[in-house]
Amino acid sequence: MKNFKYKLVASAFAALAMVSCNDLDTAPMGSTVTTEQKAEAVASNPDRIKASIAAIPAGFYNFGKLTGEGNHNDFFYPATMMITDTRGMDMVSDDIGYNWFASSLLHTDVNYKNFATFSIWSTAYMQISSANSVIKTIGTYEPEDEGLKYYLAQALAVRAFDYFTLAQYYQHTYVGNENKPCVLLITEENFENVPNTGIKRSTVAEVYEFIMNDLNIAIDLLSASSTVREDKRYVDLAVAYGLRARVNLVMNNWSAAANDAQAAIDNTSATPYSASDVDHPGFSDIDDASWMWGIVVAETDRPVTSGICNFPSHMGSLNYGYASVGAWRKINKALYAQIPATDVRKGWWLDENKQSPNLNAEQAAYAVSYDIPAYTHMKFGCYQDKTGTSTNANDIPLMRVEEMYLILAEAQAMAGNPSAGAATLEDFVKTYRDPEYTCAAKEGAALTAVQVQDKVWFQRRVELWGEGFSYADLLRLKKDLDRRGAGFQAHAVFYLPAGSDGLIFPIPQSEIEANALLTEADNNPTASYPEPVAE
Repeated sequence: MKNFKYKLVASAFAALAMVSCNDLDTAPMGSTVTTEQKAEAVASNPDRIKASIAAIPAGFYNFGKLTGEGNHNDFFYPATMMITDTRGMDMVSDDIGYNWFASSLLHTDVNYKNFATFSIWSTAYMQISSANSVIKTIGTYEPEDEGLKYYLAQALAVRAFDYFTLAQYYQHTYVGNENKPCVLLITEENFENVPNTGIKRSTVAEVYEFIMNDLNIAIDLLSASSTVREDKRYVDLAVAYGLRARVNLVMNNWSAAANDAQAAIDNTSATPYSASDVDHPGFSDIDDASWMWGIVVAETDRPVTSGICNFPSHMGSLNYGYASVGAWRKINKALYAQIPATDVRKGWWLDENKQSPNLNAEQAAYAVSYDIPAYTHMKFGCYQDKTGTSTNANDIPLMRVEEMYLILAEAQAMAGNPSAGAATLEDFVKTYRDPEYTCAAKEGAALTAVQVQDKVWFQRRVELWGEGFSYADLLRLKKDLDRRGAGFQAHAVFYLPAGSDGLIFPIPQSEIEANALLTEADNNPTASYPEPVAE
């Protein structure tokens, strides 16, 4: 018999509990609130909806909500970023006891009992549950109140973000796989009944259609609302366009992706980091001009007070945490070798001699004292620039405007204008990162669209390193995962051709067991652990 506690969302209902005190769908004594009563309650006390909305960005980052603080990599979406980056070929780490992401490094997370797949799945569905609660509470896609338009747009945009995250990792990329089973579409209409009835997987095409519908409505609502977001935790019109640009890119809707990326640029006040902004460790403050959207972190937040169970602990090189005791995050050596010496980003990593021009004297001395290995990143700085700090309260980026320029360049090229894409890419890199950069074919011939796309991919691998994009890019571009020559330990040197079953995650065992309409046969094909290959 199935366990109807339904761990899909045993986790997801934990998130619902975060907003249940503000939910307006039930009245005292268990009676149901009518649509008219709900509208009256919302109008008379909009702060209740506001509190529910605040719980949605709070769902990006927490510690121990999935495992009761039993796993030190249980910190929600930033853990998803690290799981997926670690799975790829651009972030190198060692298989040691302090590396909480070793199962993703070794690809043993293809086991449906593994915490990594449970973490990604549950994190997304927890936020989806929070969003569904808000959407149902507001009760219509056409609210007249300005504030409600804004609140509804928040819930729709974040729900789309979470389904997009799930869709990219639980099935192969959109093009060519449209009819394959994807994830579970739990909405404001069915989320209360799903624990009792179960739910089947929707197809890739159905999930992407749902995502696009949410984003289309969110953009319309934000266009019609004059509400100004309190801070960058919340989605504004530019961020909504940016999210839709990401989705269109995966769907190969090239012209639409270019238009959305341009709209994101046009509607944001964000400007790319200059070379002088990134010639030292940073990427830790949401108030930075290039950030469009991110996770705001306070010193009192549980991931911070945990000390070592947070993103900077596992990711940071110059602060106290798991990285500083040996779980360093390094760049693929072959990728590093391709970065020109004139590019300011070369200093985002230590060179083969364990040096970086981007470090000040204190930071350089710290690197020496900890014997930080070659190729370790110096991209992400410390909280308040305090080298060696144990207060890991760094903000975490979800969208920077630089990404929009890279999407624009790729989409322009693939839409049939490779010269425009090359010009956009060259202008961006030359202006902000490498004054000597040129986007041209070595042989002097005009670049093809695919050649421009590959050049953009290289820039994405460098610019967005460590921000959770590398593995999704590998999948959407249908690239082989090739760790040869990257600097991995011998038993982690893998080669997996594009489309391999082991490149996507299985639905977690807890979901299969709890969902009345899923069986073992409904899961993704079982993949064996990859065998190491020779360098």
